[in-house]
Amino acid sequence: MLVVTVTTQSGQRRAPKAAKTSSVFKKVVMAVSGIILVLYLIAHMIGNLKAFAGAEEFNHYSEWLRTIGNPALPGATALWIIRIVLLVAVAAHIWAAVSLWRQAKRARPQGYVTKKANAQSYASRTMRWGGVIIAAFVIWHLLDLTWGTVNSDDSSPFGRVIASFSNPVSVAFYTIAVVLVGMHLRHGIWSATQTLGQSNRRREVTVNYAATAIATVLTLGFLLTPFAVLFGIIE
Repeated sequence: MLVVTVTTQSGQRRAPKAAKTSSVFKKVVMAVSGIILVLYLIAHMIGNLKAFAGAEEFNHYSEWLRTIGNPALPGATALWIIRIVLLVAVAAHIWAAVSLWRQAKRARPQGYVTKKANAQSYASRTMRWGGVIIAAFVIWHLLDLTWGTVNSDDSSPFGRVIASFSNPVSVAFYTIAVVLVGMHLRHGIWSATQTLGQSNRRREVTVNYAATAIATVLTLGFLLTPFAVLFGIIE
């Protein structure tokens, strides 16, 4: 009986430890992939703001994106490397998010889930659905402005921007998606600092303000161009 008891307790110890290790790994994957995506968003926002410099400057910037690294890297090689890194980051982020959600759902009693849901922030509770909406927006955004598939003006990158954001419906959809991205960012940045051990009780207020500030700046930065086009400031 003694041997059986020891073996059972050992197995009980290993299972939570293994689950905890798996959970930590997934959180790290989610945090690191999220950081990559945030850096991309910052660069993308800066690029979008070049629309204020006019058609020539914006089109020149768009062409530069396709020739980064030339002549060392032929054609759009560097751009495709960036795209692949982003796709891997997005896939890893989604995998980690879904895995953690399923793991938490299995581990939590129903009553506890209900109580915790009431205490969670709106952004935290809508991260999953917000992610789905953001994914749909990214697909539409690529079809609209990158490939010109759903855009009536395919003459130039600047022309597609003007054509798309001159439509109030397009701007409304863009605004909803960007606001959701901002909410996602705010909660995600805060969560990433917790996961990577860069926050504690004393730093929580500072981290909270920093996450809110970054999310707000990115949200407003992305909304400047579409509204400037819609109201005729950029034309």
